[in-house]
Amino acid sequence: MSRDLRHTFDSAASSYQDARPDYPVELYADLLAITAITPPAHLLEIGCGPGKATLPLARMGFRITAIELGAALAAEARHRLAAFADASVITSSFEDWEPPTGARFDLAYAATAWKWVDPAVKYAKAAKLLTPGGHLAVWDADHAMPADFDPFFTEIQQVYEEIGEGHDGPWPGPTPEELPNPVAAEFDASGHFTVVGTRLYVWAQRYTADEYIALLDTFSGHIAMEPAKNEHLYQEIRRRLAERPDGRLTRHWSVVLTVGRRL
Repeated sequence: MSRDLRHTFDSAASSYQDARPDYPVELYADLLAITAITPPAHLLEIGCGPGKATLPLARMGFRITAIELGAALAAEARHRLAAFADASVITSSFEDWEPPTGARFDLAYAATAWKWVDPAVKYAKAAKLLTPGGHLAVWDADHAMPADFDPFFTEIQQVYEEIGEGHDGPWPGPTPEELPNPVAAEFDASGHFTVVGTRLYVWAQRYTADEYIALLDTFSGHIAMEPAKNEHLYQEIRRRLAERPDGRLTRHWSVVLTVGRRL
């Protein structure tokens, strides 16, 4: 995975919030239970995008400093957070951001953003910015492949193969329960955090062809894909879904929450 791809998301700033699914409400409840934080604790969000994970926590009354690399995404987040005086968005990479002298946070978190941050920097810098006993929480929303996944995805893999964008590794991949949690191993190996909780969430969402293509247009690989490949792929998605009685597919999502306490 090239870290250069993290710059692609800014082009999807206007559509990202609506196209991507909301994170499960249970995730936020578990996050608060594991960390024991309560409003108005001060939170640091690393890579907030348009505010997908910022808004739910701002509504709870937390103070939030959010860092976002993309200027358009940061502007979108500021617009959506305008009603929350205690939420601020700073346009910067986390690596380059210079926090105010003495700034400390009760929780740092990253929602579908942590993998884009320089591994040589992220754990040490996050730990330095946390209060004693503070926590780091990381989660990602990924395509899940449970045993009953929609056969559409096996069919469309043939098209990805045709355009040279095939799936890495065996198909289908492991079920969500079978997947390892490399982030937990990273936490422990960092020397800065010990894992104090992990949770898995899996759910299904239905999409029309237009809705699914809008979702794909928020993924770095599709944003960076050659236009001719994208056009062929999207034509095939529309054609195949048009053959279904309701014109929809079911995509499963999984999120793994990993929470570590600062050593």
